Amino acid sequence: MFKPTPLRRATFFIFFDILLSLGTLFLAYNLRFNFSVDAKYLENFLWVFGVLVLLKTISIGMLNLYTISWRFFSLSELKKLFYAHLVAYPLVVMVYYMMPDLFSPFPRSVLIIDLFLSILFLGFFRTLKRLILEGDSNKHLKKTLIIGANTLSQTVIKERTKYYVTAVVDDDENLINTYFSNIKIKSMQHLSEIIHFESIESVVITKELQPQTLNSIYDELKQIGVKEIKLMSFEQQRTTLKDLSVEDLLARNPKDLNKELISTFIKDKVVLVTGAGGSIGSEICRQCEIYGARKLILVDNSEFNLYSITETLKNVEIVSVMQNILDTPNVKETFKKHKPQIVIHAAAYKHVPLVEENIQEAINNNIIGTKNIVDLSIEHGVEKFVFISSDKAVRPTNVMGTTKRICELYASNVDSKSTEIVSVRFGNVLGSSGSVIPKFKSQIEAGGPLTVTHPDITRYFMLISEACELVLQAASIGEGSEIFILDMGESVKIVDLAKKMIELSARDDIEIAFTGLRKGEKLYEELLLEHSDSTTEYESITVAKLTKYEITSLNKDIQALVNTEDKLSKLKEIVPEFNHQTNL
Repeated sequence: MFKPTPLRRATFFIFFDILLSLGTLFLAYNLRFNFSVDAKYLENFLWVFGVLVLLKTISIGMLNLYTISWRFFSLSELKKLFYAHLVAYPLVVMVYYMMPDLFSPFPRSVLIIDLFLSILFLGFFRTLKRLILEGDSNKHLKKTLIIGANTLSQTVIKERTKYYVTAVVDDDENLINTYFSNIKIKSMQHLSEIIHFESIESVVITKELQPQTLNSIYDELKQIGVKEIKLMSFEQQRTTLKDLSVEDLLARNPKDLNKELISTFIKDKVVLVTGAGGSIGSEICRQCEIYGARKLILVDNSEFNLYSITETLKNVEIVSVMQNILDTPNVKETFKKHKPQIVIHAAAYKHVPLVEENIQEAINNNIIGTKNIVDLSIEHGVEKFVFISSDKAVRPTNVMGTTKRICELYASNVDSKSTEIVSVRFGNVLGSSGSVIPKFKSQIEAGGPLTVTHPDITRYFMLISEACELVLQAASIGEGSEIFILDMGESVKIVDLAKKMIELSARDDIEIAFTGLRKGEKLYEELLLEHSDSTTEYESITVAKLTKYEITSLNKDIQALVNTEDKLSKLKEIVPEFNHQTNL
């Protein structure tokens, strides 16, 4: 019986509009005459009221305000109500001059007073339910502070699904002390004071902040006791709200990323990627899609990995090739058939302890496999060959790093003819398969403990997307034989990383256990040897000093490495700085 329908809604509002209009007109008379109205002015009161309410109702109805649900009456509808009054009251004045006898005696100033009273009372009545509902619902919402005054912030304020925004802060001096959605914007410098004063329970960050600033804010919020910290961003044509993660805190956000240069390098090119289904390879493929590659040749030995990356690429022509890079005849046929212009070699065994246990396979896959792809690229006139190297190639203490260093030596010294061959060296990427962060996440889900090999162990970190974009940028400026080094920022203590991940998980029942260094594992990694680098026009990219190694000798040494029983000694011979650590 009481279920709202368009007719019932219109009848309800018309009834109360008439009732309220009667009250506002009577009040207007009293205000005009200081609550002492002469009886003669009330003789035609009903006539005046009838004309006024008829024209007002028609104007409001023509703007479809009688079809709006009471609980959804907004500022936009309030504007329409105002416009309806601006139409109705001049019409009343016209009727007054056309039919003066109907109104006489009538003080015209009553209309002006009634105009303001009517807008006030009718507007307040229509917003009343929303004010009551929102006031009641706010009790069940988390009092929230927003960092950043922008369109994303408006989304949080309007939705009111979980958060009740009571404060907005920003570091833009031009915005401080102005108003945003009826909330005064305050300085980010007073963050702690505002949180205490407003009893803030959660913080939503809608502004893109530099990593140092974001880490500083996180530390401040942690000390205050705010546990719920969210990030809002606009991705793929929609807004996303997610928990602040360790990846966000460790992101590098390189300022000198030249996307136009990368686009020029990749656009309309045929690109072959080995290890295309791996962590680095798959992100390289996605970046090539974004930057307009004409065709992607995806080479991987894993059926599942190849399937996974194939399913994610929708806006570029792809060819999925399930091949082992050691299978020279078949890989050669792939080069001959698809004629790649750019080859990005990401296929490798990278897990240090596993490689220590499988040295022969690592040598075959990492060294011989890389040599095959380099040689085929030169043979088929590939324009650019990019080798993905590692920080573990610097003063290696493990077999994996040593195999990468030998690949760097081969790539830098081979007779490349018309092919420009470059290597790009960087540290750990966040979230890659086998890396520490996914391992810590799974350990947190299992209730701990988080296993760290040593209290002092450190590593460099970078987001996969950032690393891959910088790889493409370095490749685009390479002229051949260079080893490019990506700026990884400051190294991070793994134990500090573990503590931060525990804090972000809001768990206080998880401990950290130290298990001891594994075979071949360093306490810290390096990206270059002292005084061996030169700069490029980009701060995020430097160049390592070239190590000369006569290519005929290197080929003989590699062949001897494959055939010898004492592989560690031969690795040491090729890479004299190799200091094998088996049990630190």
